[in-house]
Amino acid sequence: MVTQTVKWTEADIPDQSGRTVLITGANSGLGLRSAGVLAAKGARVLLACRSPERGEAALEEVAARTGQGNRPELIRLDLADLTSVREAASTVRGRTGDRLDILLNNAGVMATPRGTTADGFETQFGTNHLGHAALTWLLMPALRRAAAEGQEPRVVTLSSLAAASGQIDLADPNFERRRYNPATAYGQAKLANQVFAVELDRRLRAAGDTVLSVAAHPGYTITNLGSSMAGSHGNTVVRTALAAGAKIGELVLAQNVRMGTLPQLHAATASGVTGGCYVAPDGLRGLRGHPEVIRPLGRALKPETGSGLWELTARLTEVTPDPE
Repeated sequence: MVTQTVKWTEADIPDQSGRTVLITGANSGLGLRSAGVLAAKGARVLLACRSPERGEAALEEVAARTGQGNRPELIRLDLADLTSVREAASTVRGRTGDRLDILLNNAGVMATPRGTTADGFETQFGTNHLGHAALTWLLMPALRRAAAEGQEPRVVTLSSLAAASGQIDLADPNFERRRYNPATAYGQAKLANQVFAVELDRRLRAAGDTVLSVAAHPGYTITNLGSSMAGSHGNTVVRTALAAGAKIGELVLAQNVRMGTLPQLHAATASGVTGGCYVAPDGLRGLRGHPEVIRPLGRALKPETGSGLWELTARLTEVTPDPE
């Protein structure tokens, strides 16, 4: 007799009434889907978006899934600008009474041409890692407040399959001395997301905090990242080739956004989740499937890498780490 394994789905998300959730990059793709699902489950959802226009459109879409008494809210956030990150964190803390249950570090850019953030950091490292790390540290008092009230607040940071080929160059994270490669920079940034999630959990445990830090990845999911990546390249031939490759890959291997959000929703809401774990799709080499808990990459578990990235991040962002 074959025993069928029960697969975790959105239906397994418990009631989220009374919980406050902040989702970065909530105007499209995985972030928008996650916002709609959690709002429909009763959560107060804050949509952190760079574009006010796209953010307003996302608000209306999420609001359509909720009752009038549970309206989502918009937070202006540009992760590529640390001034915006500080302002957003201050706004969130003020608007929520300094209490936050879930921080979903979902936003990201992928394989962009060489560029820099408002603060002079390589675009992908600065946006995907530094912006999220700074935001997390600045919001830790609000997460700790929820823990003090007997809740189980969580920081969920989205990594990627690309982290498996990533290497973090602590001496030259912004490609100032080495040759820039979009895929190499993306792999570094997404590995940094995973390393940060593990190191944050390690330090939370050492400090006696009950806030959980969890990493997740969506597998190969059809979002606007592929088309945005292609469209960001100025060379017409490169842009056309990338767009065609993304389309073929999506047709053959990718899963839809509904499935792609399951790992991060599981990490944010499922019972039994422990700090420092990694949630990923369970099928076809992690490309697609239902969520399962797996071991983080070996490179992400090295204490020297974690502490090195932690100290580098504090120096570059000039944000005090929390916990220290």
